Amino acid sequence: MLMDGFDRGVIPLLGLAMLVLAVVAFVFALVAREDAYRAADKQTKTFWLVILGITVLVDFFLGMLFLQIIGLVATIVFFVDVRPALKQVSGGGRRKGGSSSDGPYGPYNGGR
Repeated sequence: MLMDGFDRGVIPLLGLAMLVLAVVAFVFALVAREDAYRAADKQTKTFWLVILGITVLVDFFLGMLFLQIIGLVATIVFFVDVRPALKQVSGGGRRKGGSSSDGPYGPYNGGR
């Protein structure tokens, strides 16, 4: 009875979470510039699009746990290693100092 609930509730949610994570990683890999991959000294954009695309297809169509875990590892590597390097090279991320109300010439004070 416990395994029945586990098979019907938890396993599909984990599969959905892995699919969503892989799709998000694929979109991030797609929108990053090709030259950023070279500047960050990472694999090419095509390499990551193929790996993450296969992961999305496996998660969506096959549902084989062993292949899903391999795809999850690739997705985690992308998020932990490649994406931060791409953001650093591309100048993405939050700038240091200042606040969210700072404009190009200093802080915005609401016209006061």
